Amino acid sequence: MDESKYQRIWQTVLQIPVGKVASYGQIADLAGLPGRARLVGKALGKAPPELELPWFRVLRSNRSLAFTPGSEVAELQRQSLLAEGVLVKNNRAPQQDVWQPDLAELLFKLNY
Repeated sequence: MDESKYQRIWQTVLQIPVGKVASYGQIADLAGLPGRARLVGKALGKAPPELELPWFRVLRSNRSLAFTPGSEVAELQRQSLLAEGVLVKNNRAPQQDVWQPDLAELLFKLNY
């Protein structure tokens, strides 16, 4: 386990604004770990509860929920997104809710 890579992933996920979503690949890229989308999933699963990581904002590359439709955790993800105003339709978030960090966010909030 590479703790520093997990830390970078966790810090990136913490930057996703309320009401926005990002893909596993996008998080990997922003964390300086291109091509490591699977590592993002692994890191989310190992995040300490006290981080209160908004894991539910991370979706598949096609904006679909990360879990099997109808499963308990998929429903939790869907409800969490709905509570933040992300309309989940047919198990997918709309394109307009994808996080597009601006230059200031990239330079000043994602500090690795």
